[in-house]
Amino acid sequence: MRFPNQRLAQLFDLLQNETLPQDELAQRLSVSTRTVRADITALNALLASHGAQFILSRGNGYQLKIDDAQRYQQLQASHPRALRIPRTGPERVHYLVVRFLTSAFSLKLEDLADEWFVSRATLQSDMAEVREWFHRYNLTLETRPRHGMKLFGSEMSTRACLTDLLWELAQQDSLNPLVTDVALNAGVAEQMVPVLHDALTRHHIRLTDEGELFLRLYCAVSVRRISEGYPLPEFHAEDVEENVREAAKDIAVTIQQLAGKALSPSEESWLCVHIAARQIQEIAPSAINADDDEALVNYILRYINTHYNYNLLSDAQLHADLLTHIKTMITRVRYQIMIPNPLLDNIKQHYPMAWDMTLAAVSSWGKYTPYVISENEIGFLVLHIGVGLERHYNIGYQRQPRVLLVCDAGNAMVRMIEAVLQRKYPQIEVTRTLTLREYEQAGSISEDFVIATARVSEKSKPVVMIAPFPTDYQLEQIGKLVLVDRTRPWMLDKYFDAAHFRIIDKPIDQQTLFRELCEQLEDEGFVGAEFLGSVVEREAIVSTMLGDGIALPHSLGLLAQKTVVYTVLAPQGIPWGDETAHVIFLLAISKSEYEEAMAIYDIFVTFLRERAMSRLCGCGDFAEFKTVAMESLSRF
Repeated sequence: MRFPNQRLAQLFDLLQNETLPQDELAQRLSVSTRTVRADITALNALLASHGAQFILSRGNGYQLKIDDAQRYQQLQASHPRALRIPRTGPERVHYLVVRFLTSAFSLKLEDLADEWFVSRATLQSDMAEVREWFHRYNLTLETRPRHGMKLFGSEMSTRACLTDLLWELAQQDSLNPLVTDVALNAGVAEQMVPVLHDALTRHHIRLTDEGELFLRLYCAVSVRRISEGYPLPEFHAEDVEENVREAAKDIAVTIQQLAGKALSPSEESWLCVHIAARQIQEIAPSAINADDDEALVNYILRYINTHYNYNLLSDAQLHADLLTHIKTMITRVRYQIMIPNPLLDNIKQHYPMAWDMTLAAVSSWGKYTPYVISENEIGFLVLHIGVGLERHYNIGYQRQPRVLLVCDAGNAMVRMIEAVLQRKYPQIEVTRTLTLREYEQAGSISEDFVIATARVSEKSKPVVMIAPFPTDYQLEQIGKLVLVDRTRPWMLDKYFDAAHFRIIDKPIDQQTLFRELCEQLEDEGFVGAEFLGSVVEREAIVSTMLGDGIALPHSLGLLAQKTVVYTVLAPQGIPWGDETAHVIFLLAISKSEYEEAMAIYDIFVTFLRERAMSRLCGCGDFAEFKTVAMESLSRF
């Protein structure tokens, strides 16, 4: 059965499993209730010969009533695809990817456009994302006149692409039609569940739930590809443990039965790799003696100690966690198995300093190894390093509130007030105590705020008056001042200045910008001659674009003699890899101020979260920039 338009197909789907009132249907389909009634009449006319009708139940809405279950079952069995039409842009992209991956013949967009009730132009615009998807797996689409488009690439890449997509979709919705029966032979994935469970249990292999789901889908994809005559090329897995080989052998028996064709040794070897890449290590880290694993852990921790001054070498927990993780990571990296990291952007923003450290260390190590470690994999390592830094250092660097106490009473009273403050707000630092007279004679106050036991005048800093035995209300007023974030505004004052602020309103490329900024910083004694080369090298590894047009170029390691941030506003934009940067902060951080480095990063993350780029970019001078920046930091 073919529906005359997409809306009818959508309406049919909506009413398959639930009863819905016409008002809700109208809202979901963005039409009037009159149109809904007309569509229901049209659907009922189509379904009349298939033993089903949509009936209006008063107080509930329209529901499907099946008069002849057999005829209706035949409709669904004979035309399953007619009921599965992608309706949104992302859905169409997923369906297109699957179609190209599973089709033995060339596909024409015109045919797909007719089938899905959309224009060819709509599908044409979807194809940009489809090509991008295939590009990640070195798969290419070739167009032949009058024939359409066909996908070309290795069998390993084809299977990897299809499995990764199905795995992502299954995590969101296990009943997605693409997963249940469009991309796979019906029921195969379900049949693999007990087989995998038995094989993995028998050979003492532990996988995460996500890992087991991936393996199940990979087996189902293999069954389809082998049955359709697409075997893997010759391949042999190295350094695979015996229990993994035995498990793969057991699983391969079932794959062969379901595919109905003999399996080559390559299939078993590739299955070994997938199991090894996803297993959870149960052995003690001390027993892991593979050179690559141990070497990489030690290299990363030593690099961070040498170049960033953070010593994590004695953290046994971190060492163990990294060793356990890296063992399976090396397998994935060796065989170019990609595991998505949905938290990558969050990790970059939550642990920006740890991200830079880990990236620098891994990139440096990468010069001596044939392996290429992806951003996704680095993201997983960053989580371990970030937690390790938080355990050992005040990495969230907070400038504690500094308080001036004004009290005319004796020492005993002063000590009592200090004890109350310490008990209630231990982060407060009482820097000095003055009498009323001394306070009134003082020219300026350097502390963040004043606590006084008598009424005093305000001298540019807030004053809280308290009784010798402070009331709850008075303590609450102090609390409000304590909780004000002073770290980021203070960092802004300390490391940003007008001498290192520039507005660029003419075209300039990234390399010229780096050279001009670094030359100025070198002339002023902030950095040495090696700084420029290190900034260029860091940019070449992975773009320093933070997001929303904000870029943070910096060196590999803390190479500055003195810490400074060079701010550049580029309203016209500067090409930055595949993106465009409008606000650029060149970071030069010294080792002597490494504990404050995290707070500097935190400023930029705040700008990103506040979506402050356009406001910052509109500033005409440094004073205006600082005002806008302060507003953004105080709001967060």
